[in-house]
Amino acid sequence: MARVVIMGAGVSGHTAALHLRRLLRSEHEVVVVSPRADWNWIPSNIWVGVGRMRARDVVFPLGPVYRRQGIVFVQAKALAIHPEGTENSPAPFIDIEHTSPDRQGEREIVAYDFLINATGPKLNFAATPGLGPSAHSLSVCTPQHAEQASVALSEIIGALKRGERKRLVIGMGHGTCTCEGAAFEYVFNVDHELRVQGVRDRAEIIFLTNENELGDFGVGGMTFSQNGFFTSSQIWTESLFRERGIRAIVRSHVQKVEGNSLSFETLDGGQETLEFDFAMLIPPFKGVELKAYDPAGEDITDTLFAPNGFLKVDANYTKKSYVEWEPEDWPRTLQNPSYSNIFGIGIAFAPPHPISVPRVSPSGAIITPAPPRTGMPSGVMGRQVAYSIADMLDHGASKPTHGARMSKMAAACVASAGAGLFNGTAAAMTMYPIVPDFTRFPDTGRSVPDTYGEIGLAAHWIKSVLHFVFIYKAKALPGWALLPE
Repeated sequence: MARVVIMGAGVSGHTAALHLRRLLRSEHEVVVVSPRADWNWIPSNIWVGVGRMRARDVVFPLGPVYRRQGIVFVQAKALAIHPEGTENSPAPFIDIEHTSPDRQGEREIVAYDFLINATGPKLNFAATPGLGPSAHSLSVCTPQHAEQASVALSEIIGALKRGERKRLVIGMGHGTCTCEGAAFEYVFNVDHELRVQGVRDRAEIIFLTNENELGDFGVGGMTFSQNGFFTSSQIWTESLFRERGIRAIVRSHVQKVEGNSLSFETLDGGQETLEFDFAMLIPPFKGVELKAYDPAGEDITDTLFAPNGFLKVDANYTKKSYVEWEPEDWPRTLQNPSYSNIFGIGIAFAPPHPISVPRVSPSGAIITPAPPRTGMPSGVMGRQVAYSIADMLDHGASKPTHGARMSKMAAACVASAGAGLFNGTAAAMTMYPIVPDFTRFPDTGRSVPDTYGEIGLAAHWIKSVLHFVFIYKAKALPGWALLPE
């Protein structure tokens, strides 16, 4: 019997756990370690943040699902990895600290034969002084954060209805942020809600982003083909902002937030201050600060993890200039190069470099979006690693048999631009591959027929359907494995 331990129960970890339990022989054990008791469909946090949904609409308890599937669930925070055990016991294990109410703070070790790091990110609000819900800005990164944002937005709407004028700033809270798409969705949903409430004319909405131009989204932008014509995601996105009267400030790095103002630096070295009445700013991400130790208890964290705290995998981490980057730099199997029984998936793996062109301000501030690794790519990684481990355990494979290289992978995104059965809209975008490959696609780096964007009511209906489809899938209800990641 073998034990596969998965740290984290987000999109990638949960997907891996369900597929592993489906694929592995019954004598093998699948264990999920996660500090939270609930699963969250993160894309719908946007709707919680504008009051269209409640937190309970986007989460469900993991325990009943795992009991029904025969998966062991441990509500705990992973603290450290011991990939070679100790001098007295060579079996690899992880240190955990329980977070469930009945075992709060209790420490334990969990042995493993295979380990999947799917912890996701730590929301690094500390990177920008004054950033975050416990300080001076709002967030929609968790259901609880989104509910706080919804309450604050309701207060703003009330003030607007009393005839007051307000400024709302929505965007990225640091020069290295990722998830520009979440800020994109939220700014348009806020705009839509203000219009529905009849108060849009009294509100100034500003979108503040670290992108070099609108439509970069951390993937270097895209080229769309529509009705026989080519257009860029920059032109496409800028038109959406113009149509809705939303002012965009690009190439920005927020330096601090205090009271009702924020200070930011621009790529050309400019220093500016922006007053606001409402600010929702996405934080940068970092690894969850796991440690690693050798059998003698010596710290080997730097062996397993990159400086940003994300797990090293089979990527090419050689420092190169932008023109030297290659699609093959990106990991294929997501296997750690030092320990073949450890894998990193979703946001938890360390990317070899950004996808967008790297840029630095005169003061040395990095103002470049980090590469997105959420949603569909995370799910695909979870599934592929599950297949590899199943083949290694049950079918005699000596190495991973499945790959999930982002330079070979497509992605689809349906970004809400306002909820409503008859007046909602959403932007539907696809791209292939996620990481551009200028060898295969010399003109744009991507397959033009497979890279496009459209916006309209139909896309909103698709977005709404996907909310229920993916929660159904995550609950492992009948036929779940037939639904795509």
